[in-house]
Amino acid sequence: MSDQIIAEPETQFGTFDSDGNYTPRQIVDADLGGIDIEEAYTSTMVLVEDGQLVEGTVVRVDQDEVLLDIGYKSEGVIPSRELSIRNDVDPSEVVSMGEKLEALVITKEDKDGRLVLSKKRAQYERAWGKIEELKEADGIVKGSVIEVVKGGLIVDIGLRGFLPASLVELRRVRDLQPYVGKELEAKIIELDKNRNNVVLSRRAWLEETQKEQRGAFLDNLKPGERRTGVVSSVVNFGAFVDLGGMDGLVHVSELSWKHVDHPSSVVTVGDEIDVEVLEVDLDRERISLSLKATQQDPWQEFAGSHRVGELVYGRVTKLVPFGSFVQVGDGIEGLVHISEMSAHHVDLPEQVVTPGEELWVKIIDLDLQRRRISLSIKQAAEGGVVAAEYQEHFGDHAYDDEGNYIGGDEASEGQAAWEEFYADGEAPAEATDEAAESEDVEYEYVEVEEEVEVEVDEEVEVAAEAVATSEEE
Repeated sequence: MSDQIIAEPETQFGTFDSDGNYTPRQIVDADLGGIDIEEAYTSTMVLVEDGQLVEGTVVRVDQDEVLLDIGYKSEGVIPSRELSIRNDVDPSEVVSMGEKLEALVITKEDKDGRLVLSKKRAQYERAWGKIEELKEADGIVKGSVIEVVKGGLIVDIGLRGFLPASLVELRRVRDLQPYVGKELEAKIIELDKNRNNVVLSRRAWLEETQKEQRGAFLDNLKPGERRTGVVSSVVNFGAFVDLGGMDGLVHVSELSWKHVDHPSSVVTVGDEIDVEVLEVDLDRERISLSLKATQQDPWQEFAGSHRVGELVYGRVTKLVPFGSFVQVGDGIEGLVHISEMSAHHVDLPEQVVTPGEELWVKIIDLDLQRRRISLSIKQAAEGGVVAAEYQEHFGDHAYDDEGNYIGGDEASEGQAAWEEFYADGEAPAEATDEAAESEDVEYEYVEVEEEVEVEVDEEVEVAAEAVATSEEE
């Protein structure tokens, strides 16, 4: 009996020896419980579909891709461009070996049979849900600036948020480069998941946080006040001026009494200027300013130093079908109607004057309220009192007792022009009378010619009758 070998009962587990070491059970037959090996293998794999979010472990990091083990039949590949919302990143700076992360399935099998994943798009999916909740709650997002693009900044808020340059600060910022790397807070003002578009506004956040200070500033600002400010930005429709807490707008029409083609021709960024407050809109928190209100109105100045009937020297600026415009002061233009261009009939203004020509005109009407001046070239030729600014050369002392021009002490452009009216020592009125007389003479000469022709015809008829009578005799 002692030599008899007693077989140990079969067990589905391994055994332990006297020292406690475990010996696995030897597999001598298929024990898959009635399923084949392929089915058993498949049952241990993770099932994935395109667009699915999966989790895995980083098993390899290369320069252009990362391999992620998600329990699939092969490792998933994450191309470097799908690792981060930042452009041109080094994969080793984004992930590390053994790190667990989430990815989105782009395709189960590409043309090379690989499972292609995206860490960036998985972030998008998670971030969109959070961003939509914050937008609904009118909340604040926080992220670091990762890039300067045309028109603004890109902020990393889990996805690429666009922050326009005009919304970075309370006033427009020209140099955006210093913001790269900074963490900013902003409000979401536009959200479009289909276009993957998120627009942010830091200015809206600043306005909200500074609302009380802005309200106090506006309450202390009254129309008619004059303040000193600094031009913070220049745009096509005007210039923004920092009044020391808020920006006000000087519209292009309020920059100067003259016509302004572009605001940059009047002011530049950084200029310190005095402005007058025109309007304060408390509801919209807007301030309207005027630069020209702090300056002398050239029309008021001109009207105060000139009167109807005076002669002024000007330059033709523009021709129109009904006359010509003549500049007679700094920013002051008057109209010479076509009927006031010459003593004779004029069909077109260019028959008398040309743009750029300088000449004397007489003020025949001055309407300050409508800012209109009517001028006359025709009446200027008849003479008159010159305006005060020309008195030095063209006052009473510049003429002799007979009215002939004898000049002033110094030569001037106006003097040279005036002398044209007194060529050969004759006054304009006399020249006009002579011109009229020459026209009358020419007209009378034509009439005389006609009368002579009639008389000649009568004499011929008389002579012919005399000849006929003598022949009959």
